[in-house]
Amino acid sequence: MLNPTQECSHSQQRALNTIATAALGLSALVVVLGAYTRLVDAGLGCPDWPGCYGYLTIPQSESEIAQSELAFPDAPVEPAKAWTEMVHRYFASLLGLLILALPILAWRTGTRMVLPCVLAVLVVVQGAMGALTVTLKLWPQVVTAHLLGGFATLALLFHYTLTLRPEIRWRVPAGVSFAIHVTLAALLLQVALGGWVSSNYAALACPDFPLCHGVFIPDMDFRNGFNLFQGIGPNYLGGEMSSEARIAIQISHRVGALVVLGLSLWVSWMLTGAARWTVAGIVTIQFLLGIGNVLLDLPLALAVMHNAGAAALLLALIAGRASAPEQLP
Repeated sequence: MLNPTQECSHSQQRALNTIATAALGLSALVVVLGAYTRLVDAGLGCPDWPGCYGYLTIPQSESEIAQSELAFPDAPVEPAKAWTEMVHRYFASLLGLLILALPILAWRTGTRMVLPCVLAVLVVVQGAMGALTVTLKLWPQVVTAHLLGGFATLALLFHYTLTLRPEIRWRVPAGVSFAIHVTLAALLLQVALGGWVSSNYAALACPDFPLCHGVFIPDMDFRNGFNLFQGIGPNYLGGEMSSEARIAIQISHRVGALVVLGLSLWVSWMLTGAARWTVAGIVTIQFLLGIGNVLLDLPLALAVMHNAGAAALLLALIAGRASAPEQLP
């Protein structure tokens, strides 16, 4: 029978496991909600932060709406977009609270605190990036960095969950770590490219596939397409780039997709059992979703699924990395 001290320790460990798992699920939801918010052009649904037109919810009565539009004359109230933005903020705030609890619980249970502390710092930075996304009016650099921060939060939470619950890890062959690390690096670059595509509204720069405007090599402006020194000040809703610059971004993302597809299939070939089919299945579906978004003119459901697919592939690769024999304790 456990004594009171041991029972308390076990209870705290269960609490840590539960909160880490809950934070992981909520982080996945926040990533999807962020993509949805972006795709329905609700990133500026609330022109201020952390409230919405000065309210904790959104202005609803005629007098509140009139007062809000007087205070923000360049941002008329659109309730649907405002609610979309605020729901995203509510879930992100709850996620932040759960993550900030992790270092406390890790300290009380005597487990390693490095990753919980890194996550706590990251979620604070993410909050600041969320504020800058609004105040800098969807500046592409900030929007892309905010996306990468969301994926980093999800990835680290998943890795932490795997360290807390080793029984859920895959069993993978030796020698696969190098391939997984190379593929992870390529995938992270591709996610950054995807964020740059989205933040510069380049998803439909090429309306056809595999050609672009009917040719294999269209006119492209890489210099302006990847200009990381765009000025702060304009409202970037809808984008500020030329067609040639957006085509350069889109073509780069397509090339990146082929690289990630090839590398992921290489990794899946090296894996066995469920791990093999999980990685191969996710990357194949993700590639087809990308094609479908182009050919079907970016339908909302497919576009959200494409963002979720990138997150799923990231988690599958992290699962393989954490389960590789040289990574096991």
